[in-house]
Amino acid sequence: MQLFGMPAEKGRWLLIPLGAIVLLCLGTVYSWSIFRKPLEKLLSINATESLLPFTVLLVLFAILMPITGFCINRFGTRTVTAVGGVITGLGYILSSLNGNLQLLTFTYGVIAGIGVGIAYGVPLAVVAKWFPDKKGIAVGLTVIGFGLSPLITAPLAKSLIDSYGVRQTFMILGVVFTAIILAIATVLKTPPQDWQPAGWNPTLTTQNRSSSSQGKMLESQAFYGLWLCYTIGTFSGLAAIGISSPLAQEIIKLDAATAASTVSLFAVFNALGRLFFGWFTDRFSPKLGAIVSFVLVLIASLMMLKAGEGAVATYLIAFSLFYFSLGGWLAIAPTTTLIMFSSADYAKNYGIVFTAYGAGALGGTLLAGRIRDIFGSYTVFFYPTTALAILGIVLAVFMLKRSFSTSTVPQI
Repeated sequence: MQLFGMPAEKGRWLLIPLGAIVLLCLGTVYSWSIFRKPLEKLLSINATESLLPFTVLLVLFAILMPITGFCINRFGTRTVTAVGGVITGLGYILSSLNGNLQLLTFTYGVIAGIGVGIAYGVPLAVVAKWFPDKKGIAVGLTVIGFGLSPLITAPLAKSLIDSYGVRQTFMILGVVFTAIILAIATVLKTPPQDWQPAGWNPTLTTQNRSSSSQGKMLESQAFYGLWLCYTIGTFSGLAAIGISSPLAQEIIKLDAATAASTVSLFAVFNALGRLFFGWFTDRFSPKLGAIVSFVLVLIASLMMLKAGEGAVATYLIAFSLFYFSLGGWLAIAPTTTLIMFSSADYAKNYGIVFTAYGAGALGGTLLAGRIRDIFGSYTVFFYPTTALAILGIVLAVFMLKRSFSTSTVPQI
């Protein structure tokens, strides 16, 4: 079988960078902090309000992402990717219109959020099917595109905003993202049903997990422990993404360009967190992976409580830890879902678990903005993140208690 004019075993590797590029476009949401200051000035809105479109997008993403699997089976990978890409691009393009916060929340938060939710899972599903022998590394390399997006899109957005203004930047990004995703959608396809890499013997290279978890997932203590821990992990991390650039300007007193460049640096730690915690959780245990991530959040929170003007190193280290831990939860949660519950029901199970991502986004981003508006500083926000990190450690110790065998599992 041929793929991109090569034997499928070789050609399939091109699907990884192509899928990563799609996710890089979708992951521009992680550069939202670059847009906030210009939007606050343009629309005369406060910190809570400037986080609202970002929050709504994350919630819609969390709700719609689990549906992708059903859409792929019914409509095909190319159609679902194209539809998701067009809706995402349309959301950005419509965000360029003159209007108020409510319109921006609808165009960026709702429309673009729906697009991201539809398209996000397709490259991961495609790569997973082409790499049954190397599913963990292949899907892990693909999903890095989403976490690494701010490395490219944050300085790009900053440059475009400086040159053309924030409204025109939405237009440019929308057109570019639509074109890129539509082009890549034409080559995203799954292998024939019976295809497998030459020489691969699944009975020798894979381990089957027990299909019988202790009762149904929703009736188990482990599910609620995982859901709460995932919510806490994304609460701190997604809020950090939303406030990193304005916080750097207001508290550390960095200029806007330097603040934007730090967001790119943090994106690297987001990606590294996915790789490290995917390996760590699978190698040791979900409980230990969760505890380590919360310890890092606790350290970062305590550092930021003492950060002030000129504390550049403190800011860089603390927010690198926040991003690293957030990236980690995008690996810990799916890995733990596969370990703790029936692998045969993984797609359905992780879809339910992933709702914690939306809950964390909603709580963290809204609280961060509200605290800024009430107290005049983001510093107070790190008191609740400190308390939640401690709570997360306790929950992990007492609710993620089972021990499991190890094997490589995908990160989604």
